[in-house]
Amino acid sequence: MKREFFTLDDFDVEGKTVLLRVDFNSPMDLNGNILNDSRIKSHLKTIKDLAEAKLVIIAHQSRPGKSDFKTMKAHSEILAKYVGRPVRYIDDIFGTYAKSCIVGIEPGEILLLENVRFYSEESIERTIDEHESSFLVQKLLPYIDFFVNDAFAVSHRPHLSVIGFSKALPSAAGRIMESEIENLGRALFGNSPVVYCLGGTKIDDSINVAENVLKNGSADSVLFCGVVGNLVLAAAGHDIGEVNMNLIEKLGYSRYIEVAKEMLQNYGDRIKYPVDVAINDNGERKDCSIEDAAKSGMPINDIGLETIVMYTNEISDAGTVVLNGPAGVSENPKFNIGTHSIIRAGANAGFSVIGGGHISAEVSRMGIENMFSHVSTGGGACIEFLAGQKLPGIEALKESYEIYLDDEDEE
Repeated sequence: MKREFFTLDDFDVEGKTVLLRVDFNSPMDLNGNILNDSRIKSHLKTIKDLAEAKLVIIAHQSRPGKSDFKTMKAHSEILAKYVGRPVRYIDDIFGTYAKSCIVGIEPGEILLLENVRFYSEESIERTIDEHESSFLVQKLLPYIDFFVNDAFAVSHRPHLSVIGFSKALPSAAGRIMESEIENLGRALFGNSPVVYCLGGTKIDDSINVAENVLKNGSADSVLFCGVVGNLVLAAAGHDIGEVNMNLIEKLGYSRYIEVAKEMLQNYGDRIKYPVDVAINDNGERKDCSIEDAAKSGMPINDIGLETIVMYTNEISDAGTVVLNGPAGVSENPKFNIGTHSIIRAGANAGFSVIGGGHISAEVSRMGIENMFSHVSTGGGACIEFLAGQKLPGIEALKESYEIYLDDEDEE
């Protein structure tokens, strides 16, 4: 696959000022303590590779109106612990104080600017040119030599700090961004058989991904489970019971039944859905047929044992597998059998990708992240990439590559 963007390997950053966009957004308690620092740790490789630069980091924490919409001070303290040197927290973004701190930075030093979402224009969806004319970009631009985007998880949003610098400065993908683009690209056109197992409650995401990989021929089979599996069952003409149909309607996804019907008509030979399920019978797991589940009036909370065997065999034998979304109510130990079985099977595939969000969290809880070829850091961004949509953050890097390619070649 031809690379269309710069990486850190393309730039000599020694002694240069680099603005690095990361995703440090972390769960926090009401006192502002970070409960899980995995997102901060995920960027350490990029930060290490920028050790000889004058490094200015820009990030966000939550969004306005949320209880965890806090400053970046706690993040700076945790990052300092991991990099083994001071990380100076700057309670400013582009004002006089921030600019004076950037001017005074020395090679090897790190500044972490204030929560970029404290600036109201950050989250407005605009074009690159519109963002480039913003106060934030124009105030910081004279002090920055290179821009690096390592925040894949927010690169599906055309936000200011994600795309605003890419035309004005030579811009590169950080190590996370580089890995996501290459590994998700490999998943889209991987070694056969290519198997996608799509579950969870976000039916629109799963249907969009399925349509893309079935239409472009990159998937040999798509296995549905979770709530989206129930919807495909309904689209195939099965009675899944009133309580399960009501959930689909409550989530606002009823219209996707017709979409799934059309997909079954066009690609039915490559689509699989559950042949049995596990219902929640007053708190107890009961494996049964689809017909018995409908008659019971109970909610479907997992795929059944026969489906688990069918799916895990296909996943284990895959040359390439993409897992996104749980197979059932995985937070309940009685109904996580399907999800955990699928995850363990995925680890046996030739090339394995875990999508972001709930399935990634489940893999983390199981403690087997290192058994997979790639675990995505971005839920929404990963889904949009696999669905064939263009991510603004990646497109901005490509545009910068086109602008500055000749300059780098000359150097």
